[in-house]
Amino acid sequence: MLDLDVQSVGSDDEDAPASKVRAYNALLQSFQQESDEPRRKRRKIEETPKEDESDEEEIDGSDAASDASEIEDGAQDEDQAQEDRDSDAEIDQDEVADDEDEDPTDPFDQHFANPEANGLAQHIKSVTDNQWRSAKLKAIKEDSATSLTLSLPESAPASARKSLKSVSQLNLKQRILEPATKHIGTFSELGRELASSIYTYQDVLCGARTVENASELRHMAALHALNHVYKGRDRVLKNNSRLAAAEGDADLELRDQGFTRPKVLVLLETRSAAAKYVEALIALCEPEQQENKKRFEDGFVLDELKFGGEGDSHPADFLELFEGNDDNDFRLGIKFTRKTMKFFSQFYASDIILASPLGLRRIIEHTDPKKADSDYLSSIEICIVDQADAMLMQNWDHVDFVFQHLNLQPKDAHGCDFSRVRNYYLDGQAKHLRQTIIFSAYIAPELNRLYNAHMLNIAGKAKLAPFYPGVIGDMDLEGMKQTFSRYDSSSPPTDPDARFKYFNTAVLPSLLRVPKPSDGGPGILLFIPSYLDFVRVRNYFANSNETQHISFGAISEYTPVPDQRRARSHFLSGRHSVLLYTGRAHHFHRLRLKGVRRVVFYALPENPIFYTEIAKGFLGTMVAEGKLETSEAGVRSIFSKWDGLRLERIVGTKRVGAMLRDKGGDTFDFV
Repeated sequence: MLDLDVQSVGSDDEDAPASKVRAYNALLQSFQQESDEPRRKRRKIEETPKEDESDEEEIDGSDAASDASEIEDGAQDEDQAQEDRDSDAEIDQDEVADDEDEDPTDPFDQHFANPEANGLAQHIKSVTDNQWRSAKLKAIKEDSATSLTLSLPESAPASARKSLKSVSQLNLKQRILEPATKHIGTFSELGRELASSIYTYQDVLCGARTVENASELRHMAALHALNHVYKGRDRVLKNNSRLAAAEGDADLELRDQGFTRPKVLVLLETRSAAAKYVEALIALCEPEQQENKKRFEDGFVLDELKFGGEGDSHPADFLELFEGNDDNDFRLGIKFTRKTMKFFSQFYASDIILASPLGLRRIIEHTDPKKADSDYLSSIEICIVDQADAMLMQNWDHVDFVFQHLNLQPKDAHGCDFSRVRNYYLDGQAKHLRQTIIFSAYIAPELNRLYNAHMLNIAGKAKLAPFYPGVIGDMDLEGMKQTFSRYDSSSPPTDPDARFKYFNTAVLPSLLRVPKPSDGGPGILLFIPSYLDFVRVRNYFANSNETQHISFGAISEYTPVPDQRRARSHFLSGRHSVLLYTGRAHHFHRLRLKGVRRVVFYALPENPIFYTEIAKGFLGTMVAEGKLETSEAGVRSIFSKWDGLRLERIVGTKRVGAMLRDKGGDTFDFV
């Protein structure tokens, strides 16, 4: 048990004015709902499975190129269709025996079923006013120390934080308890700290994801998503029976759902990552039937891996991301009934949506206005983002775009029974109850911005950040000099200009004064993480009078393979003195460049593994082959105070503070 050493702030207990007009009045009018519509008719609309309708314009979670496959694999005979409808409407008494009434100790009920009783209005006000109370909890230790910072709304009372050691301590549906015990069981030390936030519906930003712990984090998230879907579904089905039994009772009001059915969104970078999440879901729910499973395997699972064979030397993080189906344009709807797990269900009939940020954006911004839609995101209650570091190497704007479309008021009713919609949905406050869970190998400024702007959960939020020893100690090349040069920068918007000026005036002239070796060119590798910076530097080398005498090559993520080979060959032979190399090119290809004698980091890479692979791998190869003395090799990196997170991962948490604030100098040497 870890207690937060904080003081609670008194909350306003005054009742809201009786004349308050809720925002949903205008919403109801916009949908032109008739106030005297029989409740029986609305229930009938809700209970009718959406996938049995043949509306070609409805979002269905399938890929546009797979229409023929959808007809073949999605077809059902009449008996199977009837069984699906029956299983969706039945209540298994054994399964819902633990859910007959709201449980005040269950996080699901505390957070979603009756938040008004727990001070919802006061908590939302604290969050919207950016009034958070933060406390750094005790560090946990595995391979290295890790700190977890917990932030709660000012209006929330101080409370003890439970330490969850195994799945047996969770409020799980009975049907998934045994599979969860078998596949997860006891949490690791890292898992225990995350479980305390994940399973109590707090937002989580975890910057300690690794290849080794990825499976545990994935199963923890999948278990939470399944448990949430099952509890919500069983509650709705139970209430359907209560309404049917109390037909004509105008006083019975049961608000147990949102505008649309999808409740969980999982954002992933590749189809292979989606396949791993599906494997986790199958293992944890053990469905009796899996509809459209072959179609899923054909579209998401490769028969043969492209990498990872015998003798493959690609690093583990590269293989995890790219060894399977690495296509990043996909979306998949999954529906759960009592016995069945159905793939490629239409979005409005799905419980869980798995998609890449790009794939989801293509649907939201469809070129056909009739098909452009995002209403299926209006009732998302759990959003999971895995391998966020890989998304940073793509186009992070896609992720921001998706988050901007979460929990908006829908444009159409989509058969919604508004008498069953929870009040905070109608009031437009659903984003304050949505839980966001993000797993990343490290924390970058983009993730911090998302943490501050979109993770606004009234239950609080937790940020887990490792203590970094620094990778400069892993060079294992005694005598190789590593220099870090700091330049002044007044603000993030002006930082690119300040970096470019410092590079041209302080770094480039000294590099070009290095005498040319007799057995090759200067061998200067210029690593540039940002493509925009790369274009700027490349144009400067090509057009500036000061660099006309410098022969250079360039490799970016857009360089065709033949041009890559030509640039590498000219650099190795000395025909090119300088090779410009982008961060995304290394991310996607992990090239092994030869002929490198000196490395200049125009900016530090976000991924510290890149620093090791380039500084140690490229230079170390030259030293090992006897083509370069360690004392002749060198690494120079330039940074500003805005690069603190990147610098910390490379030089270590203990050193970074002094390097950012030191007034005695702006150059730091490590040997």
